[in-house]
Amino acid sequence: ADLGADVIVIHRETADKSPAHARHNLLDRGKRSIVLNLKNADEKQLAHRLVCQADGLIEGFRPGVMERLGLGPEDVMHVNPRLVYGRVTGWGQTGPLAQAAGHDLNYLARSGGLWYASNAGEAPFPPPTLLGDIGGGALYLVIGILAALLTQKTTGKGAVIDAAMVDGSSHMLSLLMSLQGPGGLVKERGKSLLDGPHFSRTYACRGGGYISVQCLEPQFYAAFLRKLDLQEDAGFCKQFEPALWPELTARLAGLFAQKPASHWDDLFAQTDACVAKINAPQEAQNDPHIQARQIWSWAQGLLQAAPAPRFSTWAPEA
Repeated sequence: ADLGADVIVIHRETADKSPAHARHNLLDRGKRSIVLNLKNADEKQLAHRLVCQADGLIEGFRPGVMERLGLGPEDVMHVNPRLVYGRVTGWGQTGPLAQAAGHDLNYLARSGGLWYASNAGEAPFPPPTLLGDIGGGALYLVIGILAALLTQKTTGKGAVIDAAMVDGSSHMLSLLMSLQGPGGLVKERGKSLLDGPHFSRTYACRGGGYISVQCLEPQFYAAFLRKLDLQEDAGFCKQFEPALWPELTARLAGLFAQKPASHWDDLFAQTDACVAKINAPQEAQNDPHIQARQIWSWAQGLLQAAPAPRFSTWAPEA
């Protein structure tokens, strides 16, 4: 809807006759809404008419629910053969867990995506619902819908899309799994290229703030060392020596703890050292770069992100 699509959301009726969470759900931003009881024959028929007039449908029930409601693919695509029928679930339409309940953390856990979300010797921690629900589910569903719409233009036929969060979460590991060949990825946490070195992690700063460091390439690592006046240090000069990583990590931890995150952010500003202060969303709105791109703003009492991506020919509006 942010990008101009006319989207109608069918909400369940709540006790106060209003769409559940509609007022505060930013994912419904810019969408039209209708409240229907799909167990009521007349209201289900209205939903059927809406689907049969649409270019696409997105549903997130467990497999079989839409069929039992009389709104499954076979129920509507014979009337609207151009329909792109998007089904987003945690476990997918098939498989032993297809009917099981789950949440973002569970899908990431089984896919392997959660394994590296921790420091060495610690239990993996729950990341924000960016990876499973949004990244592995919603965005892969969007990719599928767009591909199906392109195919529809040449064939005149729609498609059913099975977008499982466990599938997408697994596929998002492709870049990480590419490190297997060069020896940059091992099962033991804290010893791979992206989670083991002193130059790819976060550090606590004085006053409770945090800084992120990920200067992987030698030229960026060199810029990092120069700003800290460590370019002549014998240990730090050996960037890809895993045996030294724990010691160098401890040294950097002690260094970063001496000053607040804002100090380090200023120190590394306008450099290629690949260092950035870790902002909470409420802080991000005050970041100069975020402000310049007008990413965060307040509307209807909620802090909201601007539509993305951006286009050269027109500007999406929330």
